[in-house]
Amino acid sequence: MLTIPRRNVLSTLLSASTVLLLGPRQITLAETTGGAFREYIDTFDGYSFIYPKGWIQVKGAGADIFFRDPVLLDVNMSVDISSPSSSTYKTVEDLGPPEKAAEGVLKQYLTEFMSTRLGVRRESNVLSASSKVADDGKLYYEVEVNIKSYASNNELAVMPKDRVQSLEWDRRYLTVLGVENNQLYALRLQTPERLLSEEEGDLRRVMDSFRVNKIQA
Repeated sequence: MLTIPRRNVLSTLLSASTVLLLGPRQITLAETTGGAFREYIDTFDGYSFIYPKGWIQVKGAGADIFFRDPVLLDVNMSVDISSPSSSTYKTVEDLGPPEKAAEGVLKQYLTEFMSTRLGVRRESNVLSASSKVADDGKLYYEVEVNIKSYASNNELAVMPKDRVQSLEWDRRYLTVLGVENNQLYALRLQTPERLLSEEEGDLRRVMDSFRVNKIQA
C-alpha cells in the first residue's frame, strides 16, 4: 500500500487519498472527513486546493484544470499558470500592489469576454483587492470583480426605441494570485450574482485553500 504524506494544514481533515500517476504528473485527490470537499494536489505543476465534492472536472476547457457544478454550469473554477519559458516572477508583488493587480485581472476578464455581436455592452467594477500571507508563509493577492453584460435582441431595428438593451448575465469573479517556480498562478472562480449568497461559503473555502508549491526537480 502506498502511503501519501498529507499537508499539515489539512492533516486533521483528510481521511482517504487517491493518487493518479499520469506520466510525470502526480495528482492526489483527498476526501475530507465531512464528505463535502476533496483536495486536489498537482505536484507536477505545483499547486493545490480543495473543491466541492459534487463538482466535476471538465477536460479541454483551456485552463490547466477546470471544475464546475454539474447542475449550475455558471458556478465553476479553474487554475491558469503563466508559461514557464517566459515567466520571471519572484513574488506576487511583481504585479504591483493589489489594486493594480486587480486592474490587470479585470482587463483580462474583459478581453476574454470581448464579443463581435452588435449591441453588446459590458459594465465592470473591481469590488475588492487585498493581500494575505497564508499558512505556508507565502503572499497571495485576492481580487473580486463584478461584470454585467447587456445586449439587444433587435440591434438591427431602425428605431432606437426598438433597440433596447437588457441584462443577459451578471456575475461575480473571484481570483487568487500566487507566485512560485518563477510562475504566476491564478485560481479563478465565478458565480452568478443571484447565487452568490448560496454559493459564497463554498467558494471562499476554495479560495482560502489555494496554495502554490515548489516543484521538486
